Amino acid sequence: MIIFAFVLYFALMLGIGFYFMFRDKNSGEKEYFLGGRKMGPWVTALSAQASDMSAWLLMGLPGSILAFGFGQAWIGIGLTLGTIANWLLVAERLRKFSNAANDSITIPQYLSNRFLSKNYALSIVCAVVFLISFTIYVASGFVAGASVFTALVPSLSTGKAMLIFSSILILYTFMGGFSAVSWTDFFQGTLMLIAILAIPIVVVSTENLDFASLKNVYEYKGTVYRFVPSFFNASVKDILSGLGWGLGYFGMPHILVRFMSINKPSDVKKASIVAIVWVILALAAAIVIAVIGRVLMAEELLTSGNQKMVFIALAKRYFAPFICGILLSAIIAASMSTADSQLLVASSAFTSDIYKPLIKKNASEKETLWIGRMVVLLISVVAYFIASSKAEGAQAIMNLVENAWGIFGAAFGPVILLSLYWKRLTYHGAVFGIVTGALVDILWFSFLSGTGIYEIVPGFICSFIVTVIVSLADKKPSKEVIDLFNKAVDKAYND
Repeated sequence: MIIFAFVLYFALMLGIGFYFMFRDKNSGEKEYFLGGRKMGPWVTALSAQASDMSAWLLMGLPGSILAFGFGQAWIGIGLTLGTIANWLLVAERLRKFSNAANDSITIPQYLSNRFLSKNYALSIVCAVVFLISFTIYVASGFVAGASVFTALVPSLSTGKAMLIFSSILILYTFMGGFSAVSWTDFFQGTLMLIAILAIPIVVVSTENLDFASLKNVYEYKGTVYRFVPSFFNASVKDILSGLGWGLGYFGMPHILVRFMSINKPSDVKKASIVAIVWVILALAAAIVIAVIGRVLMAEELLTSGNQKMVFIALAKRYFAPFICGILLSAIIAASMSTADSQLLVASSAFTSDIYKPLIKKNASEKETLWIGRMVVLLISVVAYFIASSKAEGAQAIMNLVENAWGIFGAAFGPVILLSLYWKRLTYHGAVFGIVTGALVDILWFSFLSGTGIYEIVPGFICSFIVTVIVSLADKKPSKEVIDLFNKAVDKAYND
């Protein structure tokens, strides 16, 4: 019955892809990469949150808290605050500015058009970074999806699991583009929230939990799992690093593009409420699941090093097989909803920011649409071979993914914020800020990671400072650039 639930879930995802392929068969790149800016507030909100939260929400976070205590929740707290700030500070303004900036459909396009620049250097640099980084990101998504699949269906080999997972994800992304990705992410985000809330509700209503009996220390192969019962027992550097994760949101292309796709700026308020409620409920439920797991099955999980399986173990214990299969599909949904968004952003980075402006400027809408689809396939093939490789080099590449969040946030976050709020920002300030953020992030990780401070924090601060200093030293933006800024914030223009 669990397998049957998985089959139904995958059939729904593919059905959405086929629907949008036939519905939008005569559309162009704006429809394929941005849904024609017609996404409603609910789809925008839930697709943004689903593409943000991977299987980490259902496995990594509860497992870490179960093993080590509430101090591990600071990353979740940082992500919650970052989500709230992103929706309140960036979402509506980016929707307005991207439209005013020559109807930009990608972040690299927006950053160039914001300054009315004829120089493609910034757009190309951003596009290359996106293309490489997100190809690696997609590879990590394939690995995560395969590992989740094999955990849920132990009889399935890793190779077959990765092939099934990646094939379904590639098909609906290839066929339906942004609309398919957003609507699948909408359903996946809904499923993730229902699943993560259902388990604590059912367990708490069924069991008489004795939190006083909670054993503090377990050990597995030399690792001591000591439960810290307070958020505030964490060190200052752990708290700062946890909060630093929230800074990454301002520079995450696969999340920012959701803001650009919403139907109208006035829809952002409703979408922000939905998204903020979603993230608070989901992260709070993950913490509760960890505590319940520590009370009911800590010895079973921690003495075998399987703390990340707490969600799966509780679902199997308290739900009938078919319902359990639906709940466990949420873990696959979490992996898919992140990887599909990153795949589409990587494709748009090449098609809209490299192919069309540099390779074939007079490419038709239909041609760019199919180039986008072909790039989806090409990136997927490269990502698949990276993910399925057993070589040490491939593993080193996969490890870099852990730092990609920091690089994106440090490099692009300050420039995105300043581009939306500061008229005096210049093209050169943006270029130097992006380069500085990326370099400081990489150098800090390479030489100062022993400090325990997440590299995004110094990277973000340095990028912000350099962007401001270079912009002030540069000549003032032209009247046309100032007019674009004023147009974007003009209420009459956006109504």
